[in-house]
Order: sequence, then structure tokens, then C-alpha cells
Amino acid sequence: MIFNPAITELTTAATDTLITVVALGCIAVLRRGSNRHRQRVAVWSWVFGLLAFASLVGALAHGLDLSSTAQSWLWRPLYLSLGLVVAMFVVGAVFDLKGESAARAWLIPMLVLALVFFTVTQVGSGGFRAFVVYEALAMLGALGIYLLLALKRRLAGAGTVAAAILLNIVAAAIQSTGNITLTIVVPFDHNGVFHLVQIVALVVLTRGLARGMA
Repeated sequence: MIFNPAITELTTAATDTLITVVALGCIAVLRRGSNRHRQRVAVWSWVFGLLAFASLVGALAHGLDLSSTAQSWLWRPLYLSLGLVVAMFVVGAVFDLKGESAARAWLIPMLVLALVFFTVTQVGSGGFRAFVVYEALAMLGALGIYLLLALKRRLAGAGTVAAAILLNIVAAAIQSTGNITLTIVVPFDHNGVFHLVQIVALVVLTRGLARGMA
């Protein structure tokens, strides 16, 4: 296998790999908590697990010098995984707002919506834009839920989770601009900067979730 010759693609692959490691660490942090929250932990473990898989695929897509055909095949499981990440994130937010029964009621519709999103990315040319819209709507809805929970003091850590969602929205905005760069010893393009902010968001998110499960 030959690595991608573009340095920013390699740094993007490195940050993707780091997201995989951090996301798996987030699962470990949540799973060492109280057994009283096993169902909530299960939902959020799916969020982090799917993100870890998508990031690993992203690392391969960015880090290896692949043909356009091979790269397009890698984007398929990546888009599917990201769509499922967003769906499960919404289910997790509904769980925290309304409880397990409501989360179960939302599970199938959200999974169907994720599959619809994936289909759109495959049949059209604006797959990334479709994901941005899909993710933005879901994150804004989740943000509203956690702000409500924080204002009403119904869930410990809700404010921290809301802050993590805001960071994720900022990260998505950075990626969608396509022109933000950063050099920290090595150069990062907009994708790499997006990943760096997303890593911070993951740590903040896990801290908030863990507080709510203490």
C-alpha cells in the first residue's frame, strides 16, 4: 500500500485515527459507570462505536493513495456509519429527555431516516451537502433538548453536553467552509481542523454524559 503524497491528507488521516481511539475511550469511560444506566450507556456506545468505525474508514480513505474507484467504495460505509451516528445521537437525546420508552419509539424512524440519507448520498452528486443539512438539523434538535434539560436542571451534565454539541456544530462549520487551515508543527487543512475540534467535542460530550450517569 502507498500512502497519499499530500501532507494534509496524511494529517487528516492521523486525526481520523485519533478520533477512533478517543471514541473507543469514550465508550470505556461510560461503561465503567453505574449499572443503573445500562440502556443509556448502550445507546451512546453505539454513537461512539459507529463514529470510531467511520473515522477508521476515513483514515484509510485519506491516508492511502487509492484509485477514485476504491475511494468511492470507502465513502459508502463511511456515509452509512455517519448517518447512523446522527440517528443514534438523536435517540440518545430523546432518551435523556423522555426516557427509554420514547427512545425505543424513535429508534426505528431514525434508523430509516439514516438509510434515506445514505441513499441520497449515493444517487446524487451532493452527498456531503446532504450530510451537512441532515447533521445540522439533528444537532440543532439535540441542542434544544439539552439546553431545556439544563435550564430546568433535570439532568446533571446537560449543559456540558449542550456545549459539546455547540463545539460539534462549530467543527462542522469549519469543515463546510473548505478554506480554514492550521499549522501545529505539521499543516492541517479544513478536514484536519474539523477533526481536532471534534476531538475536543467528544471529550466534553463524554464528560457531560458521565455526569448524568453518576
